[in-house]
Amino acid sequence: MRLLLPLLLLAACTGSATTPAEILPDKVVDDPSDDAVKDAADAGMAPAEPGLVSEAAFKAAHQLKEGAAPKLEGAMVSLPSGSKAYLSMPEGASGPVPGVVVIHEWWGLNDHVKHWADRLADEGYAALAVDLYGGQAATTRDEAMGLMKAVDNDQAIATLKEAHSYLQTEVNAPRTASVGWCFGGGWSLQLAMAEPELDGAVIYYGRLVDDPEQLASVNAPILGHFALNDQGIPKEAVQGFHDALKAQEKAVTVHMYDADHAFANPSGERYDAEDAEKAWGLTRAFLKAQLRR
Repeated sequence: MRLLLPLLLLAACTGSATTPAEILPDKVVDDPSDDAVKDAADAGMAPAEPGLVSEAAFKAAHQLKEGAAPKLEGAMVSLPSGSKAYLSMPEGASGPVPGVVVIHEWWGLNDHVKHWADRLADEGYAALAVDLYGGQAATTRDEAMGLMKAVDNDQAIATLKEAHSYLQTEVNAPRTASVGWCFGGGWSLQLAMAEPELDGAVIYYGRLVDDPEQLASVNAPILGHFALNDQGIPKEAVQGFHDALKAQEKAVTVHMYDADHAFANPSGERYDAEDAEKAWGLTRAFLKAQLRR
């Protein structure tokens, strides 16, 4: 089925720079069991009704900057269905390594996302960046909105599960995780809901689910990065997501940053290098804890 509105998939931001007293930047809502992430600290969140933003506001939260991504290290591969993906392997890897499904932002599988896969490969993971846009990538917000609206839910899930299977069978990954940003952050959660063998999922400011019944199928621990100034995914929505997972006794850790939506996208105008680096450090610790047992 096709998505009726992009706001059903994602939401974005144009918020105030004031940090709410009940949530501090880069503090965790709930402590995980892993000590590497637990040391980040914790803070409470007060529940309230979440809000959504208009399509125009969503588009306004995104803008690509000029400039090319760093030189790429991986290569495109074909999944069994014919879908293409970008595979980046650790240099000199001679045996099975953990695998990560990498899910692009609403711009599509561009070189900046491929560079994220290379960063994960440099950390020792087989990183497989999927393409949910059928070979297309946007350079304008209108193009990105059109591609995002055209995504078929069932086909997207099938592609993500196929990518996960590719890591297990072709790369022989003993453990697997997913990571996605914005559009891809929502799909990282969807993969965790659809794939019981996933060992971890990282969500960067993506669409959330707060229905405990829908979240009941999640087996993987969840790490979430969200922005305090993101009106499309407000802290109340993050709280609802967190509480719904906890109601199902799921492992979930959420960090909030005094930043805007898309703060971790180095190709975007809202990139916040300091908070992006903090989030990346926590993501590295989380992946190490979940995939290198």
